[in-house]
Amino acid sequence: MNDISDFNPARLVLARQRRGWTKKSLADATMLSSKTISLYENGDQLPTDESLACIAQALGFPIPFFSGCYVEAPTEENASFRSFSRMTAGQRDAALAAGGIAYMLSDWIDSKYHLPVPSIPDCSGMDPEAAADAVRAEWGLGQLPIKNLVHLLELKGVRVFSLAEETNQVNAFSCWRKGTTPFVFLNTQKSAEASRFDAAHELGHLVLHRHGSNKGKAVESEANAFASAFLMPYQSILAHGWSVNSVKDVVRAKKLWNVSAMALAYRLHKTGVLSEWVYRSICIELSTIGARTQEPEPSQRETSQVLQKVLGLARDAGCSLTGIAKELDVAVDDLIPILFRMAPVAISGDYATSPVSAPKRKPNLRLVKA
Repeated sequence: MNDISDFNPARLVLARQRRGWTKKSLADATMLSSKTISLYENGDQLPTDESLACIAQALGFPIPFFSGCYVEAPTEENASFRSFSRMTAGQRDAALAAGGIAYMLSDWIDSKYHLPVPSIPDCSGMDPEAAADAVRAEWGLGQLPIKNLVHLLELKGVRVFSLAEETNQVNAFSCWRKGTTPFVFLNTQKSAEASRFDAAHELGHLVLHRHGSNKGKAVESEANAFASAFLMPYQSILAHGWSVNSVKDVVRAKKLWNVSAMALAYRLHKTGVLSEWVYRSICIELSTIGARTQEPEPSQRETSQVLQKVLGLARDAGCSLTGIAKELDVAVDDLIPILFRMAPVAISGDYATSPVSAPKRKPNLRLVKA
């Protein structure tokens, strides 16, 4: 029998939301009533051993997961979602619950390895273009193109994870955990260029909207403007954009800044390099060749340096991803989505295999500056 005396209702809520289920959906899958599920989630009633086993099987979470300590997750209030208005409540809650699992993995990493301390400038109230210049100046980037934005964010203490949701309505989101640790979640099923712009967009939220609202058309526009200026600095655009006058030129030039053709055309127009007529003509031709849905001459996808190093060190110590899942009391299939296309994962061993104990001293992860 299972000890349910330390049953944690919050973990049941997170597990249900991660699967995108309503209380009625879970009730139907377990032959329980919606009222009973509500009593469990509100902490007004402990589930029986049999009920908990049915719930765990239906949701695909190990039984010990429901008896762990308090589980934290991003909330609707502190998370900045792109395409927020087009998401359903279920999609939003599933993404936030994925963030909760990422928090658990992040805590596991922090308990074993030393990661860079967050160093994110506070540019609240600043014009987005000025804020982008300020961040570049503080980080010593000058006007140079950023080779790998994910590596740069990790170097500055941002925890970057994947958000492999099977929907285009959830692009990306970011949040400050307890006001001190920044997290960015990227939909890595999008193109490499789009995901990179999403990362810059979410950085915009982190530096511009840390103390205020991070929702609405106005703040989304500010984050977009920041991302455009951060990835394609004004002086750099003026220096290299003068020779861009056609779609062929745009496709060639976009590789310098590692952005999408559409994003570069827009930036060239906003900075006055392209006239209204030339800009419209380029956009029409880009649309004609399908550049809005499939990037011409795509870039290589950016990956996480931190997650690759951590998983590599863990494997060297004999702890596979399955072993990490065991320590966290989650299914390995719930770790894969937050690592998808961010780090290669090799699943080996059995879930029941005992995890390797943590090293006595935390290794320092040295990140290469982007």
